[in-house]
Amino acid sequence: MTSYQKPPSVADVCAHVKRLGYRANQKIRLYGEEFDIVSDPFPEAGGIAISVKSGKGEEVRALRLPVTVLQSARVQKAA
Repeated sequence: MTSYQKPPSVADVCAHVKRLGYRANQKIRLYGEEFDIVSDPFPEAGGIAISVKSGKGEEVRALRLPVTVLQSARVQKAA
């Protein structure tokens, strides 16, 4: 018999991603570039994104997080 587990909500995934360190006032290296995070995670276009500034400029842009980060948040919630 297979048990059905409700998938985590977008808010739960965003909260978990934030606990992983993807939150405002942090620095990350992603996609071969260094970024300053200026926002907490938020839903965007079927995924989760953060607002960032790159080291090359001051323009703020939305950066979608890799699926592997989101999958780890979903797996962690289901466990």
